[in-house]
Amino acid sequence: MTRTEHLPRPTDAELGILNFIWQHGPSTVRDVHEALYRDEGAGYTTALKLMQIMHGKGLLLRDDSERAHVFRPAVSRERTQKRFVAELVERVFNGSPSQLVLQALGGRAKATREELDEIRALLDRMERS
Repeated sequence: MTRTEHLPRPTDAELGILNFIWQHGPSTVRDVHEALYRDEGAGYTTALKLMQIMHGKGLLLRDDSERAHVFRPAVSRERTQKRFVAELVERVFNGSPSQLVLQALGGRAKATREELDEIRALLDRMERS
């Protein structure tokens, strides 16, 4: 197992911060607070405390070489998504990825033409290997 597989599963609030940093790149607490918490009325210290906890858990890496600490994710978005999907497949779909896909594609949300093309290409690659 790799080091990242031993990381704790992020909470919803932690996942929100990770999503922001994955999208915007390395960020300060102020960046995260302004984007995620300012309109909710939450204080700067809310973001600070969450990010300190995430650093302690190993979910974020911190560069403290400057006055404003800059945080970056310790794990990629793709690895985190794979981990959540694997847990979901095991817990909800009895280990059957096909049941997950059938539910996802048969649900209310419609896949775009581009997404369907990506899925077809993936299926073609899987059949060839």
